[in-house]
Amino acid sequence: MRIVELTPTVDVPRDGWDRPLVIPKQGGKPVALTRTTTFIDCIEDKSALSGWKSRMTLVGAAMRPDLLNVVSQLDPEEPADKRKLDRLAEQALDISGANAKREKGTHLHTLSEYVDRGQPLPAGTSPHDKLDMAAYMGATVPFTVKAVERFVVVPELGTGGTFDRLLEYAGPGPEGGHIEGHFIGDLKTGTITYGKLKMATQLAVYSHGEFYDHTLFPVDPADRKAFAAWKKREVSAEEAAVAYSPLPGHVSRKWGIIINLPAGSGDCALHWVDLEIGWDAARLARQIRATRSAKGAMLPWVTGVTSAGTC
Repeated sequence: MRIVELTPTVDVPRDGWDRPLVIPKQGGKPVALTRTTTFIDCIEDKSALSGWKSRMTLVGAAMRPDLLNVVSQLDPEEPADKRKLDRLAEQALDISGANAKREKGTHLHTLSEYVDRGQPLPAGTSPHDKLDMAAYMGATVPFTVKAVERFVVVPELGTGGTFDRLLEYAGPGPEGGHIEGHFIGDLKTGTITYGKLKMATQLAVYSHGEFYDHTLFPVDPADRKAFAAWKKREVSAEEAAVAYSPLPGHVSRKWGIIINLPAGSGDCALHWVDLEIGWDAARLARQIRATRSAKGAMLPWVTGVTSAGTC
């Protein structure tokens, strides 16, 4: 694997709901976009995830019975107590080790960038991590990495998000023939048994995006006064347009690539994902989200009609 371009990751300014704030292409004040993962969340069957989180929360509570003593003093119908219970549930989940996989995944993503750059792994890298990175290196030999962790905006959907990799590839395709071009790639460090449609949808949304360079409108979100002023700033259409640039001309909107590296397995496998199916799901997600805001789905029951002279 060889990197042609690697732009350092600097996060996009975000609002209090973690939504990316961007200057619209037509100019104006910063607007909040829906995160890509949030946008497509409505199409996922979360029953397996929900059940797993419930089980792990119970495991964490069993490991720390003192948490239950606090729970017994709280009213789940009281707003302030609800927030406390939410924090306790998250604490129990963390105690169970459920969040360790997420942290491990973030760690492997970081190590994979060293591999992509052709740099040695940091000192102290564990033997298991070295085996994982060796597997990653071997599986990704056919690719040239064109970009890593780049933020894109999809005005059609009102979304913004960061893809893992933009990969150049030429060779056998998913349908048996030769295929070549640029492909959106995503590194998954857990099981891919569930969520295949969501993965295809996520990559499909990215493939329809445009690069957005937020560094042209710098601001320090930690400086509250400066951040408040920045959010009110009007930007001309000419200035705003410069921040947008198209993805390379041959980015596939038909196929994307999942790089599956289960943490600690020493095994890495590649999978094609159908982005046309994913894009259909993205448009369905837009329809679902719009329908959720519809009014009038329920009306009060009318027991009688009163008019002049009647009762």
